[in-house]
Amino acid sequence: MTTIENDWLKVHIAKEGAEIRSVTHKKNAIDYMWSGDSEYWGRVAPVLFPIVGRLKDDQYELNGQTYSLTQHGFLRDVTFEVNEQKEGYASFLFESDGQFKNIYPYEFTAIIHYTLNENSLSVKWEIINKNDEDMYFSIGAHPAFKLPLVEGEEVRDYMLHITPQENEKVMQYELKNALVHEKGGITDLSTIQLDDSLFVNDAVIYSHIRRIDLQSKKSDHGVEVSFDHFPFVGIWSKYDDKNHTMAPFVCIEPWYGIADMHDTTGDLKEKFGINRLAANETFQRDYTMTFK
Repeated sequence: MTTIENDWLKVHIAKEGAEIRSVTHKKNAIDYMWSGDSEYWGRVAPVLFPIVGRLKDDQYELNGQTYSLTQHGFLRDVTFEVNEQKEGYASFLFESDGQFKNIYPYEFTAIIHYTLNENSLSVKWEIINKNDEDMYFSIGAHPAFKLPLVEGEEVRDYMLHITPQENEKVMQYELKNALVHEKGGITDLSTIQLDDSLFVNDAVIYSHIRRIDLQSKKSDHGVEVSFDHFPFVGIWSKYDDKNHTMAPFVCIEPWYGIADMHDTTGDLKEKFGINRLAANETFQRDYTMTFK
């Protein structure tokens, strides 16, 4: 486990998946991240790559060949190297080196940077295309924040405040059998009340959102997730069908990609939301979490 800290925050990051495991605020002693309790969901903040969500029939076609790839891809399960570490900063590196040719025929380097600034943690992705041709991929974040954050509160004491991108039409999508269906445009999205019924049908997905604030109605505590210019965001918690309750966490997931549309052709180059990176070029994007 790698630790970075400043006067405000202490962050633990695992080499496995370069995954954040905890973020503790030194001034209020709150650890904001989900525990990773496998009774509900055994992860904390995985990086999704080279797909986000699920593919139709867990497969895709590329240049006439069919490949199998499971939900959210494989980067969350590999072991990164600590690339650099200094006060309030660490970066993690992974080289594909032919390990995934049978499921993803591109060579790449992935570098994930974590930087602290007061009570904020910025996450920057770098994906380097090491091929002599265009590379197609998706990448996404999946941080889970525990609920409630403080003793004496309940899940229903929390709201999500939504800030759309300026001059963009917000679209909503729903998942049916893990595939995407468009629900249409939204003009009045501003707040979402967290309750046990919200995730009965899996994640809630929007386009053209720039920030989501998780905020308690009973205290000043919460998390602001900022992700300017990201095309999609998913909001999710595991739903317990037996007890009809959501798990004690919520995920706010900025995505550069999305699960397959229900009517997909299966061709990776035609996939809705896919990113195309030119030969030997680098893709860089970042988002920031502020802990209150």
